[in-house]
Amino acid sequence: MTNGDTTWEQRLDDLWRALDGYTAEAFVAEMDRLVAELQTGSAIGLFERGSAQDSTSHPERAVPLYRAALAAGLSDGRRRRATIQLASSLRSLGDAVESARLLTAELDAPSDELDGAVHGFLALALVDVGREGEAVAISLRALAAYLPRYSRSLARYAAKLQGASRDRSR
Repeated sequence: MTNGDTTWEQRLDDLWRALDGYTAEAFVAEMDRLVAELQTGSAIGLFERGSAQDSTSHPERAVPLYRAALAAGLSDGRRRRATIQLASSLRSLGDAVESARLLTAELDAPSDELDGAVHGFLALALVDVGREGEAVAISLRALAAYLPRYSRSLARYAAKLQGASRDRSR
């Protein structure tokens, strides 16, 4: 996966940084060329190809690639990114229920720098399925983590709001 002094991952990062300089078709083609250097069926390759499709406004093409990447054993941060991106694509394609299911499961994953993204996209999916109170509660709880003051108070209010939303939905 190396080419001279540049690793495959570095070339991948370079390609993503240059996204705006490509047409959608040219970017996808360049990603396909780069991924072709990996083993056929590579989980990383499937994920990156899905991401390229998603980033060029083709979520319907991205979804099967994300699913295949996850099924192929995508791991570490890319697994969580694939789940978030799959859920976002499903939501944009009208399947907010599946989106919310995937992201709700991510709430139990070990905490990392993607927690805010999980909460944000989950809130969007919950709004789409008519669970606005829970969406606000999740958003407030996520926001509370970044506040220098009042974080405990805001988190408590978010928990009360989420509990009230659950009670109303029963």
